[in-house]
Order: sequence, then C-alpha cells, then structure tokens
Amino acid sequence: MTAPPLPPDDDVVTPVLDRRLVGRLARYVRPYAGLAAGAVACLALEGALQLVGPWLTQRVIDEALPARDLAFVRTAALLFASSLVLQFACSWGETMLTGLLGQNVMRDLRTELFARLQSLSVSYFDRHPAGRLITRVTSDVESLNELFTAGVVAGLGDLFALLAIAVMMWVTDWRLALAAFAVVPFVWLVSRVFQAKVRVAYREIRGRVARINGYLQERITGLRIVQLFGREAHERARFGGLNREHLDANLRSITYYALYFPAIEVLTTVALASLIVAAAGRTEAGTLTVGTVAAFLQLVRRFFQPLQDLSDKFNTLQQAMAASERIFTLLDTRPTVVGGTGTLPARDDGRRGVTVTFDDVWFAYDALPPADGAPAAPRAADAPPPHWILKGISFTVRPGETLALVGHTGAGKSTIVALLLRYYDVQRGRILVDGVDIRTLSLDALRARIGFVQQDIFLFAGDVAQNIRLSSGIDDTTMQRAAARVGADRIVARLPRGWAQELGERGASLSVGERQLLSFARALASDPDLLLLDEATSAVDSEREAEIQGALATLMAGRTTIAVAHRLSTIVEAHEILVMHHGVVAERGTHAALLARRGIYERLWRLQVGEGDMTTDTAPPSPPPNALAGSPGGA
Repeated sequence: MTAPPLPPDDDVVTPVLDRRLVGRLARYVRPYAGLAAGAVACLALEGALQLVGPWLTQRVIDEALPARDLAFVRTAALLFASSLVLQFACSWGETMLTGLLGQNVMRDLRTELFARLQSLSVSYFDRHPAGRLITRVTSDVESLNELFTAGVVAGLGDLFALLAIAVMMWVTDWRLALAAFAVVPFVWLVSRVFQAKVRVAYREIRGRVARINGYLQERITGLRIVQLFGREAHERARFGGLNREHLDANLRSITYYALYFPAIEVLTTVALASLIVAAAGRTEAGTLTVGTVAAFLQLVRRFFQPLQDLSDKFNTLQQAMAASERIFTLLDTRPTVVGGTGTLPARDDGRRGVTVTFDDVWFAYDALPPADGAPAAPRAADAPPPHWILKGISFTVRPGETLALVGHTGAGKSTIVALLLRYYDVQRGRILVDGVDIRTLSLDALRARIGFVQQDIFLFAGDVAQNIRLSSGIDDTTMQRAAARVGADRIVARLPRGWAQELGERGASLSVGERQLLSFARALASDPDLLLLDEATSAVDSEREAEIQGALATLMAGRTTIAVAHRLSTIVEAHEILVMHHGVVAERGTHAALLARRGIYERLWRLQVGEGDMTTDTAPPSPPPNALAGSPGGA
C-alpha cells in the first residue's frame, strides 16, 4: 500500500557543517566545555599512543634483534603493554566524557523543546501532527547525541591520529609513504559515493520514522473507533505498508555499508601490496631495513582505519545537521497569540464575576497568521475573501448573569469560547473583560480567572487529586469542597484508593460521565470569575444532570457564565440566549421571549421535546439589517 508523501520538513537536505547551525549547537556545548576538552585530550593521547607500536617494532627488528639485546626487547614489550593499557584508559575516558556531554546536551535540548511546545498557540497544533512533534523531541535529539558521542569529538580524534600517522610515515620513509598514499584518491572517491547514497537513505529513514510515529499516535488514540468498526485488519495492512517502506530504507543503507567497508578493505590491501612491491627491491639492495617495512605495514593499517571512520562520521554529521535544522526550526517558532502585561482589577471582598463584552467581533480560521509565528503575508487582491466563522458578534454578559449560546453545529458557538480563552485572536473587533481588551492582558492573568468545562474531557495519567488540583494554590480542603459541590466526591469514595487513585491515560479507567464530573470539580476548585461551559453535561445521565444543575445554580451565583448547549432544557433559566446561525446572532432573548417569537429557537425547542417534525424548515427569519451584512470595510 502506497503511503502519503513525506512531510516537507523531513525531506530537506541540510548542508554539512552549516556554520549557522554549528554556532547554535556550540551554545549548548559551552556549559560542558570541560567535558569536551577532556574528551579531545583523551583522543589526542590515544592517537599518539598508536605510534608507539610501529616505532618499537622498527627498533626491535632493526636494532635489538641483530644485537641480541634481550633487555631492550623486554623493555619494548613492557612499553608496548603500557601503551595498550593507556590506550584502554583513554578510550574509556573518551567514551565516558562524550557520553556525559551528549546526555547533558540532550537533556537541555529536550527541556527547551518541551518548554517551546507548551508556549505555542493552539493554531500551531491544529496544523502539525503530534507524531511529527514527538519525533522532533526524541529521534532528532538522539541524532544530536550521536553527533557528540560518535561524531565531532571522535572525528577530531580520527583527524589527529591520521595526521600523526601520516607525519610519522613521511618522516620514516617518504618513498614508502607515497606508495601507500597512492590509493588515497580511490578511497576518497569511494567515500564520496558512499556518503551521497547513505545521505539519501538516512533522509528516507527519518521520513519513514516520522510517518510511523504520526500513524501510531493517531491509531492508538482512536483505538476504540478502530475496534468499533472492525478496522484492525485494514489498519494492520496500512501499518505494514509504512513498516515495509521503513524496512526498505534501512535495507538500502545496510547495502551501502555492506559494499563500502569491503571496498575500503580491498583498497587497504592494495596499499599494503604496493608498499611491499615498493619495498622489496630496496630491501634486497640494503637501502631499506626490514624493521622499517614492518613498521610501515602497521602504520598503513592504522592510517586507513581513521579514513574509514571519518567517512562514517560524515554521515553522522549529515544526520545531525538535518536534525538540528528541524529542532531549531521548532525552537524558533513563536506563538501567534502573545499575552500582554496587563492584569484585571483584584476582586472586591465577596464579589465574583466579570463583565464580558464582544464588540463587533469577526473571526476566520483561514485568516489566522502562519502557525510558525511569522508575520502574515498580505492577502492578494484576487484572493477569495476569508471564510468568516463569526460575523459582527456583539453582546455583553455581567456578573451574576448566564449567557447561553445555541444553534446548529458549526454556527460558531465553540469559537466564541476559544476566543475568550485566547486560543486564537480576533481579526476584527474587540473582546473586553471588565472593560479591558483581553489582548492587553497576560495570558496567565486572563486564564486564571476562567473555569472551563469542555465536551471533550481530558484527564492526565495521574491520581485524582492531581487532576483536580491543576491550578496552583489549591489545598486539599478546597479541592474536596469543589468535588462535593458537583457530586464528584461520591465517585472518589467508590475508588479503591480514593483521591490517590491512579487514572489511566485520558482518564480511561472512568466512565465519560465520571470524567465530566471531575472536570467540573477541576474548573470550580479555582473559584473562577467566569465559567465557560461547552456542552458541559452532554455525557451525564438525566438524574445526574439534575443534580449538577442544582449545584451549578449555587456555584454560578454572582459569577459570569457563558454556556454552549445543544440540550435546550439545560439553559431555560439563562438571562439571555443567543441563537447562532452561520456566524451571526439570528435571535436573542430569554427562553420565554424566544418561544413567543416563534423563530429558530422555538422550532428547535419543539424538535427536542418531540413536538416538531425533523424536516421542519429551520431557516431563520430575516435578521436585523446589519446582522448578515458583509465584513467591515466591504470585505
């Protein structure tokens, strides 16, 4: 089965050693410069110690053995054993130091990435799948760990060893060095071909991993729907297709490695053969010692190993640069909704509630600025007008009053709630709280005064108390009192561990109605001034709903409440009801006044109480002259 195309940001090839990215990565290394310096010192010493064996071999063969100097042979053996021990210690130290360096940098990056994700606006997550964002924080950060543990620092060690060995070979005998270096151009050519092929394979692997993560996240979240509709076999087949593409990409990279390393071995053997051929005649003529030849044979082996390792590290560096590009793109993303510095006036003693005013509010999702926080591009003259979700909405609700929003699906009811929470910003008009434009308020100051209960209840994996006590400063007494006032305390009493009962992901161990009651307790525990209820009792049975309505009547006293409702029976006592229709307020008034008007609301009421025909035309009567007008300024 063919998978969808790769996401654009997974298909970008970043140049190796992009100076801008290297400079930014260095900022994360700087606090751990001591670890990096220690690792480089260990690698440099290890590279130098690799010269001890060939040098001792030459001395023993050319000097000690002809002179039968057994004492020097023993000394050489002891020195060689000591160099091996020191090489082991240097290798251990380098591994430990680079491991600590990589893990510390990863910790800092993950912390910063998580903080950035939490600060981004809701519109960003509307446009970016969760699976891809998880890949940024996991796989891409892990690629940077490999950069520090097996990439840059180890690459510096390889370069040092390569330089030291090349210098020793040239100083020892430049003719033999030239014979050994004759195959270096071929090694370079093979390495370049290998790098180009593996770069493409790794890019494909990254894209496949991102798609697998996104697919898994969505299917696991929607597992109940998959099972309900018997989609298991179909989803297994689709996942099998994604998995097969991931396998194929990995097999291609394995194939390139399987060809590259034997090719380097062949070239190394050719270099050894050319060395022996070049040395044979000179050794026969007595112008070259056997010890020098033996030392060269060891040096050539050591010379081509770093070359081979550097080619592999080149691809590690390529992966890390591509990963860092995506990581820094996320870190550079700015929220589109930015809080101000203002605060709301402190509440007077005993006073609750705020005055909320929508002043000619227009809003369209397709007119939002880009999700990455960049400035919005000017709309082209021939571009279609925005699809306005809200068109000139105006209303005021005061402390102690309840405003209800009703209407068909997609009429803009929940959008009003989202705008009040500043998940998005309006394009035209103003939203005022106690006379203050909410765009001038800090997000914390605004949201701290709001209690929100939504239809799609979200509970975290944790105990009951943690889920209710999300707001700061809520003690056990306040938490338990809030739960008791909505009847959630009886749910807690039935749980084996009470308040300490661990809930599954999204509260899966509770029924939908039980989760909804806990969300009520969570919203009310912070003693908010403004209650936002978005289909808040949709999952509660009639008996429990009546119980909650009684508790809410007490809790809403003195507060400002805005309730979105499809069950009209839950909002008959509202001070004002707005009937939304295609983004405008088609009708407004109390329950009795709207019934008397015999418009949309009256027909909806009759349908819900079983007195109407579902085919009844619910088109609104002619609205006020300005209700369905075009956008301000002729838009």
